[in-house]
Amino acid sequence: MKVHVLQIPEDGKHYEGEESSDVLDLKDPHARARAVGPIHYSLDVGLSESGLFATGTVSAEVECECVRCLTKFRQVLEVPDFACQIELEGRETVDLTEHIREDILLALPAHPHCDWSGENVCKADFLTDKVAEVEPLDDKRDVWKSLDKLKL
Repeated sequence: MKVHVLQIPEDGKHYEGEESSDVLDLKDPHARARAVGPIHYSLDVGLSESGLFATGTVSAEVECECVRCLTKFRQVLEVPDFACQIELEGRETVDLTEHIREDILLALPAHPHCDWSGENVCKADFLTDKVAEVEPLDDKRDVWKSLDKLKL
């Protein structure tokens, strides 16, 4: 997203729209996440003494693969408090793309789980349910009986 410095009034300007998610470079089919929609932004941009600042929200929809059950699911990555400050150094245009890209990539979960949103139940949860059904050990039960039944 490029911003023309000369088009920004003294009280700032609001930018809202979409950019292609190609800048995220999440195209590897073997990766745990890939972009499936455009990047949405709603930014307030203003000028300070020698720089440009932008604050607002950015978001992108990604398809992730659950690290527990390997199911693919979609998740919206939102950066609600996006902020950056860029020195102008005589430039008339400023490209915010790299700053937006960086914040969205930092929002990517390192180990995505399909049940984080609360809408799904992970297929791998059947393992934890089976563990919960096992009888707890108590002091009165002979824990060695099972080992005595082994035929070696």
